[in-house]
Amino acid sequence: MSSTPDAPTRNVGPEYRPETEKPTATVSSELSHQNVHILPQTPQLIALLTKIRDGNTQRADFIFYSNRIIRLLVEEGLNHLPVVEHTITTPVGRTYSGVKFEGKICGVSIMRAGEAMEQGLRDCCRSVRIGKILIQRDEETSKPKLFYDKLPEDISDRWVLLLDPMLATGGSALMAVEVLKSRGVPEDHILFLNLIASPQGAANFAEQFPKVRVVTAFVDQGLDDKNYIIPGLGDFGDRFYTM
Repeated sequence: MSSTPDAPTRNVGPEYRPETEKPTATVSSELSHQNVHILPQTPQLIALLTKIRDGNTQRADFIFYSNRIIRLLVEEGLNHLPVVEHTITTPVGRTYSGVKFEGKICGVSIMRAGEAMEQGLRDCCRSVRIGKILIQRDEETSKPKLFYDKLPEDISDRWVLLLDPMLATGGSALMAVEVLKSRGVPEDHILFLNLIASPQGAANFAEQFPKVRVVTAFVDQGLDDKNYIIPGLGDFGDRFYTM
């Protein structure tokens, strides 16, 4: 197994509790790349991640708790989209100076695990269009291969939320961005939503596409000699769809 740095830990719990009354938990590693946004390591998020990492968690619970994290990711991802001023009139006849999203959005899932994130996007964005890209990793070389893509015809005019729960080496996500760029999507119109990333994969992705914003729940400890994320949670697609 390849060497990895020690995982960071800190006391986790409500802010009003003294540190001595908070349990110690492993939290996300930090990255220096400005285009990588890691969700706040709240007690709720750490508890949800603990459930889906547990090898004894049954499929129904894995789906439920994964969906809760995905919802948090989508909500945070939407915060990174541009808005414009929008003033409305309330039912009592008063004006309210608010905002609305600028432009159209769509989701693109990297099959098959990324499809698990589609419902979370639909829950937040009604009638959102979703495209698909099928990229599979060669187990011998660990390099990605593009098999299939189906994207909205006007995708070049949209903000794209790219969906994939696991970012290991980053090969599949890098190829997916190249596919989107080949269809005319500007790099700075892409947001990559991810549950768990390796520090190597996240850094590689952030450096190759510095204008793409990455929103992840957790940057894990590292990769093993088979390029699987550790401690990770196993194969996300298998656990969500079949196990």
